[in-house]
Amino acid sequence: MAVSVPKDFAAARQRHDEVARLVRDARYRYYVLSDPPMPDAEFDALFQELLALEEAHPRLVTSHSPTQQVGAPLDTAFAPFRHLQPMLSLDNAFSREELESWAQRVERGLGEDADAVAYVCELKFDGVAINLVYRDGVLATAATRGDGTTGEDVTAQIATIDAVPYRLGVADPPAVLEVRGEVYYPLEAFEAMNAARIERGEEAFMNPRNAASGALRQKDPEVTRQRPLSVWCHGFGVVEGIAFERYAQALDWLRGAGLPIATETGVVDTVDEVWAFVERWTDARHEVPYEIDGVVVKVDDLAQREQLGFTARAPRWAIAYKMPPVEQETTLERIDINVGRTGKVTPYAVLEPVVVAGTRITYATLHNEIQIHAKDVREGDRVMVRRAGDVIPEVVGPVLSKRNPAAEVWRMPPVCPFCGQPLVRPEGEAHHIDENVDCPNRLLESLAHLAGRGALDIEGLGGQTVELLVDEGLIGNLADVFRLHHHRDELLALDKWGQKRVDNLLAGIEAAKQQPLDRLLVALNIRHLGPTYAKLLARNLGSLAAIRRAGADELEAIDGIGPTIAAAVVAWFATPRNAELIDELVALGVDPRTETTSGATGADAAMLEGWTLVVTGTLEDFTRDEAKEALEARGAKVTGSVSKRTTAVVAGENAGSKLTKAEELGLPVLDEAAFRHLLDTGELPT
Repeated sequence: MAVSVPKDFAAARQRHDEVARLVRDARYRYYVLSDPPMPDAEFDALFQELLALEEAHPRLVTSHSPTQQVGAPLDTAFAPFRHLQPMLSLDNAFSREELESWAQRVERGLGEDADAVAYVCELKFDGVAINLVYRDGVLATAATRGDGTTGEDVTAQIATIDAVPYRLGVADPPAVLEVRGEVYYPLEAFEAMNAARIERGEEAFMNPRNAASGALRQKDPEVTRQRPLSVWCHGFGVVEGIAFERYAQALDWLRGAGLPIATETGVVDTVDEVWAFVERWTDARHEVPYEIDGVVVKVDDLAQREQLGFTARAPRWAIAYKMPPVEQETTLERIDINVGRTGKVTPYAVLEPVVVAGTRITYATLHNEIQIHAKDVREGDRVMVRRAGDVIPEVVGPVLSKRNPAAEVWRMPPVCPFCGQPLVRPEGEAHHIDENVDCPNRLLESLAHLAGRGALDIEGLGGQTVELLVDEGLIGNLADVFRLHHHRDELLALDKWGQKRVDNLLAGIEAAKQQPLDRLLVALNIRHLGPTYAKLLARNLGSLAAIRRAGADELEAIDGIGPTIAAAVVAWFATPRNAELIDELVALGVDPRTETTSGATGADAAMLEGWTLVVTGTLEDFTRDEAKEALEARGAKVTGSVSKRTTAVVAGENAGSKLTKAEELGLPVLDEAAFRHLLDTGELPT
């Protein structure tokens, strides 16, 4: 990173004092408060500026400079623990040239031994640094990094993490073993937790690192136990009773002792191979189920490490290459809203375009009004935008120091800008709702969903066809689907539409009138009412008219139907336009009364016995719990991780690392249509 440095010492000192204050504050908020005030890239730029100032003006280097310190002051809520060997930081590289410069310094430091340098390349985990001290093979203390010399004792919290063994799995353990690692929050669990918090109207965590730090800092270990934290180990401090010659050898021993070591770690012999490792994982950074922000490169030979030694804050035998950031700063130009197929209103940010992790971002989710107020983001703010993997980009928060004093708090509009109907927020819920099924902004999604396999299963009425028919004025609401037989001539006149296509579509629509009641309920886009709960309603009440008449108490009396679903169903049928829609559908011949028991009785309850399945990603017509329930009702075992013992993987949108692992293992992967086939037949599609 090239940095401009004042030549005048007085100007340099003034700038040094200013930047040092910003770095100290950022470190405190990052390490102690778990509330970083700026993106990592901005912090890195400030720290590089400090280094450049001190290189140009050595008198600025003092023991009080952040460049000579590690971590941040301790949190007095925890007992202090002095590390047996200091936990230093790492110097950073941001380019191949800087990596090569480091390797040249290593060669100069080793002199005659430089020809025999091997490097260990590790993923740089974006978590919370931890120090584990084992005495005679038993975990004695776990402590945070703290200021590098003294950390906070979080032994009780670490003991709740399954990945950390209480006792080492070796027959003759060393007297003392100090192991360095990183506590992290698995991405899938983090995303699920944040989604649940947002639905409850609670503030979402900024990123997995903050969530891990917050969980680790819970005074009550039982609270920590409820968070699915994990650990990767990647080094050691003091070791008494065993000796290693190479770092890779030590990692193998640690793995054999039961400590978690990442399998992505590799040993290479040249800087070219180091850079190939960096390039590979920069491209594949979102393929692992945890967050990484770089690659750590270390000299493998421990004797060479001794020869190279340390600076005041970092070892000379290691360096961290920092990948392009997943957070960047930009301007939030305005806040707009979208209305989805169930009427849920979602605000989103329209941004000054910015490149984040290699992707140009113009829009980012803001979830709901509660989240907007919790984050205190306003139109015109400079904001931090985050993108990690296939997760929808989101606004992390504002840069308050750059806010226009005239910026106003954003409020949800009282009526939908697309249809003019009132927007309401049901009691106890976080999202506003537009109950108008004819809202033009939700119409396309609603129609495509109605025709989908999970609902009325009308072949030939996919998204593109729906859009064409709406544009042609042939469909204006859900009931119009069942009026298309009146427009046969107009359909035949459409470009490239032949008689066979038209007849097949109309036949599919006619057949849809006979679909079971639970599928019609799903087709109506009632909030919270997925296939499983629709089946419960159909099975217990038997007809559309009975469900329409039912009150909340009657619905809640059905085993499995809670107050949220009951309230959503009652509210939907109570909306005047929805009541009109039901009348229209019934008049058009859509009024199924027969109820199908698609869930698992008799022989069906054992159709998948002995199967082990994994559900990942987002399914259109099932929540994760509903999909799991449907599989377990048929005798299958549903697990959270993919292995050679997995029978098949059900993969929705944004499936991520579990899909990647399934493909690597050659396992069957089922999309939603194949998943439904499995539920109906007990067989994998051919």
